[in-house]
Amino acid sequence: MRNIFLMTAAVSALVVSCGTVQSLVQNTFPYTANVLVSTGVPADKEVSSTSTATNVQTWFGGNNNAKIKDVRISDAKISVVSPSGGNLSAIKSVKVYVSSSGTGEKLVASRSNITTDSSSLNLDINDTGYLDEVVKSSGLTVRTVYELKNQTSSDMNLKIALNFNSVPAN
Repeated sequence: MRNIFLMTAAVSALVVSCGTVQSLVQNTFPYTANVLVSTGVPADKEVSSTSTATNVQTWFGGNNNAKIKDVRISDAKISVVSPSGGNLSAIKSVKVYVSSSGTGEKLVASRSNITTDSSSLNLDINDTGYLDEVVKSSGLTVRTVYELKNQTSSDMNLKIALNFNSVPAN
């Protein structure tokens, strides 16, 4: 009976430690993009906004030899920065694409038929496979395409927050 207890404790410790090691070696790095929605933007028309990822480049600096692999989007969120107390009720849909020098554009997150009065919303993650080439290349760019339900009465600043996950390369 004592051997069964010791064996169970040893197996439990091994399982917990493997999970701990995996979480320690898995990297998460953020990217944020700001999008200005002007009062002149018409409703029911897709509008595009592009920004370059300077904070991701500080992680890797366009280094194709960066010691990471299996890069994926882990989560994406849109939120209202201004006006204070603003909400996403005017937004109909959002699509977020990533690309970099020499790579094609990939849709990484989106949300259609937005029906919320909240100031932030998690986007649906699109499984685009691994993004190693995009993230390691120089000039990572995020393009946000949005559509309004109706024109806004004042300018609105939105923040798109993306989190990438990766594991160390051998």
